[in-house]
Amino acid sequence: MPYENGIPLKKKFGQHFLKEQWVIDRILENVELNASASIFEIGGGSGILTRGILQKNIARLWVFEIDSDWVNYLKNNIKDQRLSVFHENILDINFEKFEQHKPWTLLANLPYQVTFPILYLLQKNMQLLKEGVIMVQEEVAQKLLKTHGRDYGYVSLFFQYYFDWKPLDKISPSAFNPPPKVFSRLLYFKPKFQRVDIKDEENFWKFIKACFKSPRRTLRNNLAQSNFDLTKISEDILKLRAQQMSFEQFLEIWDKIH
Repeated sequence: MPYENGIPLKKKFGQHFLKEQWVIDRILENVELNASASIFEIGGGSGILTRGILQKNIARLWVFEIDSDWVNYLKNNIKDQRLSVFHENILDINFEKFEQHKPWTLLANLPYQVTFPILYLLQKNMQLLKEGVIMVQEEVAQKLLKTHGRDYGYVSLFFQYYFDWKPLDKISPSAFNPPPKVFSRLLYFKPKFQRVDIKDEENFWKFIKACFKSPRRTLRNNLAQSNFDLTKISEDILKLRAQQMSFEQFLEIWDKIH
C-alpha cells in the first residue's frame, strides 16, 4: 500500500497525489487571484496545492476532503486564518453555502472516478463560479474539448454549451504518488453566461443523447426508434453520423422537429 506523509493512500477514494511543484505553478498562473478571490479545492490531500494557493493574496480558501486522515493532517499542518477545511464529500454538500462569497474559482486535481458527477455539479451551480483549473484524465479532457470525430459526443456538446474550455499541460503519471495508469491533463474553464437559446432545453439534450446512441451509425439509424418526425430532416443530414455534425446543425434540426 502506498503512503504519503505516513498516511496510507486509499484506492476507494482514487487518491493520486501531485508531487511536482511546476504543475502547481501552472494551475495558479492560469487564474486571476487577488485580495477578494474566493477559492475552493476538491480533495486537499497532503496539501501541495493548498499551500500554493495560500502563498497568493486571496480572501479565502475552502477545501473539501472526504478522507478524515487528510482532514486532520491539513488542519494540524497548515495554519492560516483564510483556510477552512471541510470533512465532506463535494457531491453531498448544499451549494447555498457558496452564495455569500461568490464568485468562486475552483482549483482541483479531481478524483478520476467522480469527474463527471463533479462536472455536472459545477454546471448545475455555474452561477456561483468565476473560472477554474482542473486536472482530469487525458481521455476525459479530449471528450470535453472535441468538436468532431472520435471522442466527440453528448459530453462534448453539453459541457461546451455551458463552459469555455482551454487545454493546458499534459501531465505524466510520474507527477503523482502513486502514479496512475493514464496521462492527465490540466484544463482551464470559465462559465458561459451568454449562450444561444435552446427551446425546451431538457428534451434537446435527450435528443442529442439519442443522436449519439451508437456513434458509428447514421443519424437515421440512431433516431429510427424515436418519436421524432424524420421527414422534416433532409436526406443528406440523415445520412451523416452525429460525430460529423456541429452544435449549430443539431440546433437547426431541433428547431425543425420540435
